[in-house]
Amino acid sequence: MNVPVLARVIEAAGIPTVTVTMMPLFAERALLSRTVGVPFPFGQAFGPVGDDGAHRTVAETAVALVETATGPGARVDVELEWPVDLKTAYRAWQPPEPSPIVKTMLDALRAARREEAQPPDS
Repeated sequence: MNVPVLARVIEAAGIPTVTVTMMPLFAERALLSRTVGVPFPFGQAFGPVGDDGAHRTVAETAVALVETATGPGARVDVELEWPVDLKTAYRAWQPPEPSPIVKTMLDALRAARREEAQPPDS
C-alpha cells in the first residue's frame, strides 16, 4: 500500500496526484484522490511495450482527470483492450515459480481455507 500513502503525502503538499492502476476498486477503497483504471496486466499500466497510442491515451486520460476532477475519489476507466486475452497475458507475466513472499502468502491462504473447510469440533 505504498502508492496510497505516497499519494496522500504529495496531495497534502498541494500537488495533485493520479494513480494509474489495474485494480481501481482497491484504489477507491484506499481513498485515493484520482484514479485511472486500466485493463492491463501488472507491470504494464500504460499498455503494451511499444504501443505509443495506448501510452498516450492513458497519459492523456490521467492529465484530463487532474483538470476535470471535482473532488476526491474521482475515477475514470480507460477503454482499451490488450492485444491477447488477459488470461494468456497474466500467465505470460507470471514467473514459473512464485517469489518466496508470494509462496508464503499462498501457503498461508491455502492453510486458512483448509481450516475453514474443516467441520467444528463437537
